[in-house]
Amino acid sequence: MGPNELSLLRVFRENILKKLDLDRVDAIKDDRAALELEISDVLQRVSTEIGQYLSTQLRLELIKLISDEISGYGPLRDLMEDDTISDILVNGPEQIFVERRGLLEKTDTFFLNNQQLTEIARRLVSKVGRRVDDSQPLVDARLPDGSRLNVVIAPITLDGTSISIRKFGKGKKTLGDLINYGSMDEMMANFLVIAASCKVNIIISGGTGSGKTTLLNALSQYIGETERIITLEDAAELRLIKPHVVRMETRMAGAEQQGMIPMRSLVINSLRMRPDRIIVGECRGEEAFEMLQAMNTGHDGSMSTLHANSPRDAIARLESMVMMASASLPLMAIRRNISSAIHLIIQVSRMPDGSRKVMNVSEVMGMEGENIIIQDIFTFETSSQRDRDGKIQGNYKFNGLLKRSVVYRQGVIYGMTDALNELFGSEII
Repeated sequence: MGPNELSLLRVFRENILKKLDLDRVDAIKDDRAALELEISDVLQRVSTEIGQYLSTQLRLELIKLISDEISGYGPLRDLMEDDTISDILVNGPEQIFVERRGLLEKTDTFFLNNQQLTEIARRLVSKVGRRVDDSQPLVDARLPDGSRLNVVIAPITLDGTSISIRKFGKGKKTLGDLINYGSMDEMMANFLVIAASCKVNIIISGGTGSGKTTLLNALSQYIGETERIITLEDAAELRLIKPHVVRMETRMAGAEQQGMIPMRSLVINSLRMRPDRIIVGECRGEEAFEMLQAMNTGHDGSMSTLHANSPRDAIARLESMVMMASASLPLMAIRRNISSAIHLIIQVSRMPDGSRKVMNVSEVMGMEGENIIIQDIFTFETSSQRDRDGKIQGNYKFNGLLKRSVVYRQGVIYGMTDALNELFGSEII
């Protein structure tokens, strides 16, 4: 579309929005046909008043554009309805990218100008009871369908309003699905089933978009039916199909900068709710201290995710987060706390080809001197070869399981030793 056509659409849009009967539009906004007919009538009046006429194609384009804008997502509507897209990233009115199958690509979608983009961002945010303005230019929210929304406006952004949407997947992934995707092999999946069933404390570590929450969701399916589970999240993404689940979500500060409920408060409160397991969607700050206390005081089988590049980095990150909560706590005390609380660290990564892989399943074996000892149970060894589609190849290597490991000891308690022996046989040392 040329600059003259864009300019004409901007003029028409501005005039149509001024003349629309807002009460009537609000009453029919869920009836697409009625809404488009109303916009078409107003467009005809505007065209006569300003003495400008649109081609049939531009007319249909404008009616769709305004209808989508009133409905909520504006030009992003088609992208939200595309199930192959997992992320939508808007970097100003003409820079809209999506992630498909792990890879980013630029779209032909555009906003007419930054004003339209900002108005749609404000409308999306207001739908979930939040606001974005000069005094609060950064907003995190969860859309009605469960998708995560982040909005940043000027003066923070320099090239136009930014919108980031992590879409809420419609299908729940299982460990079987992850095997089919090549994210893990069958032996690793069976081991993780046993670990989750035996109430092993698990941390899933990885980068943004590496599949941490997907794996956490898959593992949660193997929690016992009689257990009381408390889930704590910044934006609710976990979907536990269990009979006894209490879901809680943090809350941002309101208009007067009051009423904020941080993750740490949720973790502290969850301990008073008689949980069997506590699942923290993402551990990113001082709440790590309370989470470790919970894992160390009878809430075995608790799980969480965090951002780190390796199991060793995950331990270092936990140390840093605990220090945020209690700077006076000696490092050795923090390390003892971590080594006794965390049993397994699962490292996941998004590969350059867009695929997600479980790179390591590592067990925290305890302390040796001043250091936490980690042993890899499984590792993914990357091959230099690619398949015909350019996908990364490699093999999952089992490095052995010790009888003194927490997983084996928990297996004895929960009657899973036969399953472990059948899975690993003589490789249990």
